[in-house]
Amino acid sequence: MNILQILSNTAAQILAPATLGYVLAAIGLSVHFGFAGLLNMGVAGFMAIGAYGFAISILTFGVAWPVAALIGLIAAVLFALVMGIPTLRLRGDYLAIVTIAAAEVLRLLFLTSAFRNQTGSADGLSGFQAGFRASNPLPPGRWGFGPWTYQSDQWWVIIVGIITIAIVMTLVWLLMRSPWGRVIRGIREDEDAVRSLGKNVFAFKMQALIVGGVIIAAGGIVTAMGTNVNPNVYVTSQTFYVWTALLLGGAATIFGPLLGAVLFWVVRAFLSNLLPALVEIGWLPFLTTEQSQMLVFVLVGVALMLLVIFRPQGILGSKKELTFVR
Repeated sequence: MNILQILSNTAAQILAPATLGYVLAAIGLSVHFGFAGLLNMGVAGFMAIGAYGFAISILTFGVAWPVAALIGLIAAVLFALVMGIPTLRLRGDYLAIVTIAAAEVLRLLFLTSAFRNQTGSADGLSGFQAGFRASNPLPPGRWGFGPWTYQSDQWWVIIVGIITIAIVMTLVWLLMRSPWGRVIRGIREDEDAVRSLGKNVFAFKMQALIVGGVIIAAGGIVTAMGTNVNPNVYVTSQTFYVWTALLLGGAATIFGPLLGAVLFWVVRAFLSNLLPALVEIGWLPFLTTEQSQMLVFVLVGVALMLLVIFRPQGILGSKKELTFVR
């Protein structure tokens, strides 16, 4: 077992496009759940619509990649409106039911062969990053040091992802310090009290759903910039992973989603490399290599349950900032 190689592979995941995408998704979910109290269980749907909106706009309509990214974000706004209009006047659990169902319906639409020419069906979409890579200002070659040595195209995705995260975190910080943010927090704690002050609770909830949904879609776009788009990625388990990352770092915090997403991917990458190695040297004789990868998902699920039970406020959160039962 090469422990140094395992640690190197784990460290490389810190700047991977998937990690950056999960950071953005966790920030968006923090706007939904941590600050506004909205139970969004369709995170994968928002990520999928951002990624597919980006890819389809380039492959089908031939637009430039910045325009395609904007189209993906606009699609997330429409998706939030479709889900929010019939549900946000009802109890929060209705939104949870609708979002998880809508995300699955969306995935099946991308999976169906009826729209194969646009979505690629089960094969997904590829070859849409050419324009994005052509705009790369970095010279070709491999750059970096140690485990953080990547091709210039990978660095370009990382740079765009980090800039996007910085902009989004600043935006969320400013919003939550504004009167709008104070109303959103008030709705999370007691929406009847906020309504008694003359505030349109439905409108504020819808705005929060749109803002968070756009941020989650941005995570899907950043992830798509570094890899192909496939409907089998945007499954319900992806939503649970983002929830795990959010709860790990702290839901009602600015830096909690960043910390939680990075820790989640580091731990997952470490286990994905460690457990097969332990199987190979005979320390886990009751498992095969394939089964050891399944054990990673089991451990992630157990970790999510333990987080909710013993540390629901996360690493950076405080108990007074998070209300699970309204």
